Amino acid sequence: MTSYRYRFSFGYGLTPVIQKLMIIMGAVFLLQEWVSDLFVVYLGLIPYLVWKRFYLWQLGTYIFLHASLAHILFNLLALWMFGGELENLWGSRRFLFYFFFCGVGAAICTVLASPYQRFPVIGASGAIYGLLLAFGWLFPNRPILIYFLFPIPAKYFVIIFGLLEFLYFSRGGTGGGISHVTHVGGLVFGLVYMAYPVIRQKIRREYYRRKWSQKGPDKKDYYH
Repeated sequence: MTSYRYRFSFGYGLTPVIQKLMIIMGAVFLLQEWVSDLFVVYLGLIPYLVWKRFYLWQLGTYIFLHASLAHILFNLLALWMFGGELENLWGSRRFLFYFFFCGVGAAICTVLASPYQRFPVIGASGAIYGLLLAFGWLFPNRPILIYFLFPIPAKYFVIIFGLLEFLYFSRGGTGGGISHVTHVGGLVFGLVYMAYPVIRQKIRREYYRRKWSQKGPDKKDYYH
């Protein structure tokens, strides 16, 4: 625990899945420069097309598209900063599942919140916010440098960003071309994933506690 308390988060190197995700996102971004409209229509997340025409693949493909160079660079930086250590801790398979779990979950929230929206949502931000939540959950006291200058514990960093996103979400979900609904969706699905084992363990403990109290300590057919 103490080894994590005083380390600053500047990434964990290019782990296998992080490296592959970066390469794919970079390649797709370059292709967008040539066939932008085609990519956005068929691979971006357009809730109306998902809701009415069942373009279900868009729930996952929108993650790899980005609107600008600054957009993709920011997401790749966040992916490197928060994702590398999660992949090292969980392993590549679990990390990749979690990444898409949050990304697809964020897309589902976007579609449900605005089923008739016809303009596209693109970018890995929903999945990135899920990574941020997991990082704050697992390394709550790890300092994160804001603007590379001001350290703040990861748990407070997540809380601040979460509150800001919920604030924007409550005001309409979008602002400045940013889909705050998608960000909130990534946070919610990340929270569900991280909290589920804890809740399940508490339910099992309560179940066995009640079972024990009903049978009594002298019963020999009780196993824990």
